[in-house]
Amino acid sequence: MRTGTLTGAFLVSCVASVAALVAPRATVCNGHAELCSRSYGNTSYLGSHDSFAISGDIFALARTQEVSLTAQLNLGVRMLQAQSHLFDGELKFCHTSCLLFDGGLVVDYLKTVKSWLDANPNEVLTFVFTNPEALSLTTIWQPVFEASGIASVAYVPPSTPVARSAWPTLGSLIDSGKRVLIFFDDTAGGGLNYVMPEFDMIWEPPFSETNDTFPCRVDRISGSLSTTQHMNMLNHNLNIELFGSILIPDYGAASDTNSMTSILANSNGCASLAGGVAANFVMLDFVDIGQGMATVNRLNGF
Repeated sequence: MRTGTLTGAFLVSCVASVAALVAPRATVCNGHAELCSRSYGNTSYLGSHDSFAISGDIFALARTQEVSLTAQLNLGVRMLQAQSHLFDGELKFCHTSCLLFDGGLVVDYLKTVKSWLDANPNEVLTFVFTNPEALSLTTIWQPVFEASGIASVAYVPPSTPVARSAWPTLGSLIDSGKRVLIFFDDTAGGGLNYVMPEFDMIWEPPFSETNDTFPCRVDRISGSLSTTQHMNMLNHNLNIELFGSILIPDYGAASDTNSMTSILANSNGCASLAGGVAANFVMLDFVDIGQGMATVNRLNGF
């Protein structure tokens, strides 16, 4: 009886091993077969600035997007940026203040994204979240990541920081099932192994730009990696100034700002600071306007 049990267990183990060896691998990644073998750190992604601040009302001056979260993802957005606030005891995404623009509960936002990920299994997605109140990762954020299901698909790096050239390929991220990469500007002391410190691995130029030529310089960066070992982001969202101090997104200029000409000029302007490579994240307002996805495809060589 003992021998039979061991033999059965051995056979089960062998079958499982063979199944793992022949498991299908991703052949199309983020829409292109060529990206499956490309490093995450050597790929460009379309990003949505304040992706939750959605309204079709032109008088909602704090809005930054006009199509739904799912529509943004369907357009090709693969980096979602958002700013969090604890408001009335609930974790929400809000633009500067929840009294200015209340984007709703973080957990609901994440559930929407998780549903889209389930329906699109060959996509790698990045979150870049602002945590201005330094809210605890373990007591505030972990419950919403787990309740939404995002924790189950979040990538855990072997160690941090990860140099630009050291990231896994998109194909390997998809095959592993860990295809959501999460960065916070402030990790509030850490505690969650799938939440990574943004500026240790991604540098940014100035934000809230009012100059439509987007002059580039390294504005936010930290950690032990050199500038060229960091990935980089274009804060390619233009603002206009009201009453000398109030900045609002320049909706009227969105088609020009989000044109291929403007985005490529910005990427080329930052390239010398990034070691001569294209920007990793192209973050836009009003992602449904202009040529954002076409430009990202160009940056990726398509």
